[in-house]
Amino acid sequence: MPGLTYEVVCKSTSIDEAPEFPSRVLETLRQPLEQGELVLHRSGGAARYPARFQLVLAANPCPCGMASVNKGLDCSCTPMAKRRYFGRLSGPLLDRVDLQVEVLPVTRAERTARSEGESSAVVGARVAQARAAARERLAGTPWTTNAEVPGRWLRERSRAPGVLQPIEQMVDRGVLSLRGADRVLRIAWTHADLAGRAAPTVDDVSTAVTMRTRGSHA
Repeated sequence: MPGLTYEVVCKSTSIDEAPEFPSRVLETLRQPLEQGELVLHRSGGAARYPARFQLVLAANPCPCGMASVNKGLDCSCTPMAKRRYFGRLSGPLLDRVDLQVEVLPVTRAERTARSEGESSAVVGARVAQARAAARERLAGTPWTTNAEVPGRWLRERSRAPGVLQPIEQMVDRGVLSLRGADRVLRIAWTHADLAGRAAPTVDDVSTAVTMRTRGSHA
């Protein structure tokens, strides 16, 4: 029947070794990441599957996984193999991934250091408080989280002097697309919520840019 809608619940999913998946499979993620739903068109109509979820993609630095170990001296991959490997993660797909973080190998000093860090309970409480702040700010709107809010709405409320300058510079340099700029701004608002601030500062925006571009904007 035309216009069927199905209820599918999936809050979070992860894909390890993402570049090992065929490109045609990875590209099917673009629509749900952008629109929060998957639409299948058939001759008899279209079926819509709600698909708003958290996606975690993980990838090695190269096919053999040794490019970041021992300064890459043990890596056996050719430059062509590396390009082919990461070429499966297309620009349009990565443009829809909010956080893009490079995780470096753990050093011996880090392995032996005794650092307890924060407990999951402490982090969870801070996240819950940040989500509550976002819900309060978005009361009376169709949205409840920063991820749902249009970029224009957030830009209109980011009026502090110079707060949008890092994003605008990245767009002018071609490092960020307009879609990416909106996603950076959402990250900045989330960072401010986690810190208990009413609106993002320049530092929040700069941090968001770094978390989006793997620090490559310098």
